[in-house]
Amino acid sequence: MSGLIEDCFKYYNTRNLYSVLGIESDSDESQVKKGYRRVSLKVHPDRVEPEQQQEATLKFQILGKVYSILSDKEKRAVYDETGEVVGDDEFNDEQKNRDWNKYWRQLFSVVTVDDIVNYERNYKESDEELADLKEAYLKYEGDMDKIMQCVLCANVIDDEPRLTEILNNLIKSQEIPDFPKFSKETTKKKERRKRKAEKEAKELKKELGDDSAATGNNSLTSLIKQRQKSRESEMNDFFSHLEQKYANQKPTKNKSKKSKK
Repeated sequence: MSGLIEDCFKYYNTRNLYSVLGIESDSDESQVKKGYRRVSLKVHPDRVEPEQQQEATLKFQILGKVYSILSDKEKRAVYDETGEVVGDDEFNDEQKNRDWNKYWRQLFSVVTVDDIVNYERNYKESDEELADLKEAYLKYEGDMDKIMQCVLCANVIDDEPRLTEILNNLIKSQEIPDFPKFSKETTKKKERRKRKAEKEAKELKKELGDDSAATGNNSLTSLIKQRQKSRESEMNDFFSHLEQKYANQKPTKNKSKKSKK
């Protein structure tokens, strides 16, 4: 068994390269690229805590190798035929020093302020957001601390009340189970999460030189634009950090959800 496939099993719990990207074996080139981008946004090293970065970096590198195989017609054909990555040792030796962050950025266009704002506008209250919310709720068994970190574009101050209402409606309709971590979460825990979010927002605004830091306005758009205006030299690093969360997609609005009370 090749080293890459064993690494996939170790870090992604599957020996199927297509499953690593969350796609089917008959996916076309655009679907392969979309799958790679979606998973890479979830495992990007910039997203995790410092103590988790080593493992996240390995997962990110493995993901890049999987994509480089499935996006190459000849390598993909050999894998489809044999289930193996032929010459995997040579492949690793050749690319072990590759800058996978640079490789990622070469594949996808640089994210701009407008891209992020437009994506956030289309993502929120969309079917995609609903699916991500349900997935996070089930994965973390209702732990809102982890759910709010996992759902794209969500922040505690602006979005938690809305997402909580959605989850309550899903529980009432029996679409998701009623986890005690969610329904019986203590007021103290909720307030602690809110205080932490407010503190982080205030510190960030102070860093950006925003005199309105104490107003509680946590708009992603204003923060990005402030950063763009005051720290032009840091824009690349800033967007590199955000790219793991936002992609240039246009989710379909979930109109029916807006009517829920």
